Amino acid sequence: MRLTLEVFEAVRAVFPAERPVIVRISATDWLENGWNVEESIALTRALKARGCAAIHVSSGGLSPKQNIVLGPGYQTPFAARIKEAAGLPTIAVGLITEALQAESVLRAGLADMVAIGRGMLYDPRWGWRAAATLGAQVAAPPMYWRAAPHGVKNLFAPLKE
Repeated sequence: MRLTLEVFEAVRAVFPAERPVIVRISATDWLENGWNVEESIALTRALKARGCAAIHVSSGGLSPKQNIVLGPGYQTPFAARIKEAAGLPTIAVGLITEALQAESVLRAGLADMVAIGRGMLYDPRWGWRAAATLGAQVAAPPMYWRAAPHGVKNLFAPLKE
């Protein structure tokens, strides 16, 4: 924890006070006797006390010995647990690939935000597709307005100056 806290304090000391600093953590390393969600909760509480704005909750990726059971939203329970126990907004990740899936995480209160990493790498217009699915609007320049899929009205809104 010490390294993470020291790095956070150094960043917070030089980054504008009115801007949020968010920390990404591995909630567990998926190893017996390794880093676990209880330790992540303690770390999150310590970061919160130092002014951290939110925790971006991932897991694993640290050892070839880890045994991760993959599935849609498999890391979301970590974000939910940390959010509930530490009282800090969380960002969920982990095979969240569809707009309705992401929306269900938010509506259920399991996390405050959802990060779509690989999905956005594969489809840079993921946000536009999500907005179309959810009936939302996306601010875009006029040259894109005619690019909306057939049957999707009002997908694009003017950019705000």
